[in-house]
Amino acid sequence: MRKEYSHYLSETVKDLQPSGIRKFFDLASSMEGVISLGVGEPDFITPWNVREAAILSLEQGFTSYTANPGLLELREEISKYLSTRFSVNYNPANQIIVTIGASQGLDLAFRTILNQGDEVLIVEPAFVAYAPLVAIAGGKPVAISTSPENGFKVTPEQIEQKITNRTKAILLSSPNNPTGSTLNKKDLEKIAEIVEKYDLLVVSDEIYAELVYEDEPYTSFAAIDGMYERTILLNGFSKSFAMTGWRLGMLAAPKALVEVMLKIYQYTTMCAPHMLQHGAIEALRNGYHEVEAMRSSYRRRRNYMVQTLNQIGLPCHNPGGAFYVFPSIKTTGFTSEQFAEELLREEKVAVVPGHVFGESGEGYVRCSYAASMPQLQEALKRMQRFVKARNLV
Repeated sequence: MRKEYSHYLSETVKDLQPSGIRKFFDLASSMEGVISLGVGEPDFITPWNVREAAILSLEQGFTSYTANPGLLELREEISKYLSTRFSVNYNPANQIIVTIGASQGLDLAFRTILNQGDEVLIVEPAFVAYAPLVAIAGGKPVAISTSPENGFKVTPEQIEQKITNRTKAILLSSPNNPTGSTLNKKDLEKIAEIVEKYDLLVVSDEIYAELVYEDEPYTSFAAIDGMYERTILLNGFSKSFAMTGWRLGMLAAPKALVEVMLKIYQYTTMCAPHMLQHGAIEALRNGYHEVEAMRSSYRRRRNYMVQTLNQIGLPCHNPGGAFYVFPSIKTTGFTSEQFAEELLREEKVAVVPGHVFGESGEGYVRCSYAASMPQLQEALKRMQRFVKARNLV
């Protein structure tokens, strides 16, 4: 006799929807001959010197726990990296935590700052984990919709319209997943005025900070005047250093916030894997030339994708960063999910329907260009054949 468990389940977790990205990834992986533009993962493998450092660490017996926030040596390198690259200075002793990916950093941040019913403003389209993590922490995610007419950038006016007496924080993602939209210094300064006016915190997901393709240098929100004490900064090794499977992230924040986050971390995780932290040290010390090479390759692929999608008849804005394009499929008459399902079934190209990134993502699909150029060329040939065969554009 099958036991019924529904009455045991948390109402919050029971109502969560599975990741729409994973749904299409799992479907695509079960089919042969599929070109996947779905999952946001570099097609590069982790540089050899980084892998070698982790292997050597394992051979030397570094298999024990580390300090909860991570090896001090690694936190010192993270501190140097954030200071050198983004002009933000954090004390490695008490302001930095080595997390299990940037996603755990998000979880720690929300569970630290949110009381039941507190609201977090989320700029959409947005990464699929944001709203669920807010909800799991007892908060209420509040969406702010953006559009390609403004480059999918949020405006201060849009933010202010959504603020209530329950608003605790704003979650910013720049460059954004899925749109690639990137906020420059002027954009951030305008948002900072609203943050100051309403006494808010900012959770700044900067995981794609190294993958910016315009000439203007990247600006961390924590580097904006007056925002250092209001910012929980998240970054990591997955995207920039092609270390997705390593699950290593970095969190930097004011000491008072980090102290509370470590209480959660101590009871839920203990620490990141010891030997992998040695690989991260090597990445920060001697891996930046690889980052530059990957960024250059992604820039070429982005340019190709944007130009070709527009030629096909799927309007696509030019993203400033990350490794995604977010073309409109509204002229086809399909919903995002219909388009993605039919494209996968007929032409074996996997893309992610835009609605999984929030209501404002409906009418778009996310295509990752973290794939080889021959794969991208073939995928776009198939997409062109798909829309032409049905006279969709």
